[in-house]
Amino acid sequence: MTDFDVIVIGGGPVGENAAARTAAGGLRTALVEAERVGGECSYWACMPSKALLRPGHALAAARRVPGVPVGDRLDPVQVLKRRNSFTSDWDDSGQVEWAEGAGLTVFRGRGRLVGERRVEVDGRVLTAAKAVVVCTGSVPRIPSLPGLSDVPYWTSREATSAQEVPTSLVVLGGGVVGVEMAQAWARLGSKVTLVISGERPLPKFEAFAGDLVAEGLREDGVRIVTGVKATGVSTSDGEVSLRLSDDTSVSGEHLLIATGRLPGTFDLGVEQFGFTAGKPLEVDDTGRVSGVDWLYAAGDVTGRALLTHQGKYAARAVGTAIVTGATDPEPWTAPVATADHTAVPQVVFTDPEVASVGWTEAQAREAGLEIRVIDLDIAVAGSSLHADGYRGKARMIVDEKKRTLVGVTFAGPDVAELIHAATIAIVGEVTVDRLWHAVPAYPTISEVWLRLLEAYGL
Repeated sequence: MTDFDVIVIGGGPVGENAAARTAAGGLRTALVEAERVGGECSYWACMPSKALLRPGHALAAARRVPGVPVGDRLDPVQVLKRRNSFTSDWDDSGQVEWAEGAGLTVFRGRGRLVGERRVEVDGRVLTAAKAVVVCTGSVPRIPSLPGLSDVPYWTSREATSAQEVPTSLVVLGGGVVGVEMAQAWARLGSKVTLVISGERPLPKFEAFAGDLVAEGLREDGVRIVTGVKATGVSTSDGEVSLRLSDDTSVSGEHLLIATGRLPGTFDLGVEQFGFTAGKPLEVDDTGRVSGVDWLYAAGDVTGRALLTHQGKYAARAVGTAIVTGATDPEPWTAPVATADHTAVPQVVFTDPEVASVGWTEAQAREAGLEIRVIDLDIAVAGSSLHADGYRGKARMIVDEKKRTLVGVTFAGPDVAELIHAATIAIVGEVTVDRLWHAVPAYPTISEVWLRLLEAYGL
């Protein structure tokens, strides 16, 4: 069978969601995947990375509560074994079974656009009566460093799938991947050096969040080198050496390159439609690609919000738009990924965690909003009970004209579960006056909401 209503290129979580929507809507749907059905998140990103991080968090949390019997260190063998279980040992047969059970026809191979509504998969040409959806994600951005091409190095894939703890690890890049993997491997016993070009890690987040994460990393023995750039790479005596712009160098058994990601538009055939390989596919809020009425895209490949959950959200909008034929639907309706602009939640799963949604203070000011910023330490009964010496901070940004929230950031142990309340408040445009009546349960860390609103003046 080569004729379908919809062809989805990319079988990760984003592609699965788009394909499941169109199939559930009665459309014959093909799902094309070059590697493993389930994609990056299932095998080399979200799931294995969080599985590596969680044991260290649990041990640290236990140590913060006197009276809990804990050991001195993690058992790397058991941690890695559990991590492997979450990837199904990199076997995607369960994901394929799900896809076929959802009514999808799965094609293994690299999909490439070869004409209008035509996709070639390893020599076979598939045609789509309605739409082609590109969900090919992103790939690591590799810097141009002298010597790097001659040296074996890790990307996020190797960092999340390694079967042994490296004796030492140099991490280049202080974004989410860099800080999460630095802490995960440090807590498993590796000697880790984190190299960042700025003053602190997580430069896209509020500064206090990066500072708290840096404190946590240092407490775990991570050496952080700031304010320098990498200038070259070499190997000697079984170690990789990274030369730095201040004429020093750092070395380790492995080098992890964590310097960002590029849209996965390479070898996809996008050039024939006016797009550039390695650049994002520009889409409207229904996911329709600019200038090509039958082509849609969702997830990292669009460059909008490089997060699995946000990509799945956009994919559901795409699937709904294709099934319903929506061309110009209203914002905040099912075929529209409106939240991409103002309400994107994100969690950095370090210890302390960082959880944010909406805009930072700098972004809100750049947008020209009249805002008020409320900053507080997370110091409530719930946090005191949660851990001795609990350290955390919260920021709430209020649009003073609308009296609604436009941004919230929490940093501290186990704050991830706080962020959905903030997401709901922003999406629902709940005024601070109404939010005052959302009473947080006592004693929980959510009491910080009461303190933030009190500090605001309610």
